[in-house]
Amino acid sequence: MRKLFLTTAGLALLGATAPVLAEHHAKDGTEMKHSSLSAILADERRADDQARDAYRNPAETLNFFGVKPGQTVVEYGPGGGWYTRVLLPYVAPKGQYVAIGADTASSTFPDRAREGRSKSWPERFPEVASGWTGVDAKKIFAYESDELPDEMKATVDRIVIFRSLHGMMNRANADSELRNLRAMLKDDGMIGVVQHRANADAPFEMSKGTKGYLKQDNVVALFKMAGFELVSSSEINANPKDTKDYEGGVWTLPPILRHGETDRAKYQAIGESDRMTLLFKKLP
Repeated sequence: MRKLFLTTAGLALLGATAPVLAEHHAKDGTEMKHSSLSAILADERRADDQARDAYRNPAETLNFFGVKPGQTVVEYGPGGGWYTRVLLPYVAPKGQYVAIGADTASSTFPDRAREGRSKSWPERFPEVASGWTGVDAKKIFAYESDELPDEMKATVDRIVIFRSLHGMMNRANADSELRNLRAMLKDDGMIGVVQHRANADAPFEMSKGTKGYLKQDNVVALFKMAGFELVSSSEINANPKDTKDYEGGVWTLPPILRHGETDRAKYQAIGESDRMTLLFKKLP
């Protein structure tokens, strides 16, 4: 059974009684106390993540997306939790963080073990994310995109999609996933996207998603077809050093460095990928 989503009324009640500095107790008894995004970014729990801040610019990116404490914020495809470890302690004390994974009903799996892990993700994620951040698992909600409780629909202020839009394209479910996400948003809700960016004149093979890169114009067109309008774009996460022509795709670059020691210094000098940063609003 999926966890029940906290209603808007419930959030209002919590917000009225919560202290200014929210406290969360981790399994080891430690507490996280934060009054600002800068404090979260500096937290020792992010010690292994902080090297990526120079490339991912979390403070500037979340500010551009208009993400604020007290909002209901959905993170699509949190993966290893790099942004979860920022978003969750920032949003959860006064608002609501929700993790969303892709609908697995139409997916194929190499074996039953992989299928079981994928389909059990919504039940497992709250405890995992609690371990990352110290936020009480009872305040963390996770669903597949097609299994949302009715009370969640049209309640979300912001949805964020970090470097995973190509995954939708590769699974050929971008249309259905964006429809599911659109149904979550309030009338004035918005989606923020950070995505590896192909050159405007890149050949199809290098920009169809299998290499991790997508053309910015194609992403804007995709969202337009799904009922969104581009509000603004930013070069916060741009990297002109990225040549985007790697046979191994974007994973040739840090942090994956899929070729190991081969040309490692070269790829580290380039840094992480060139990325588009886009903000879309839901159309009536």
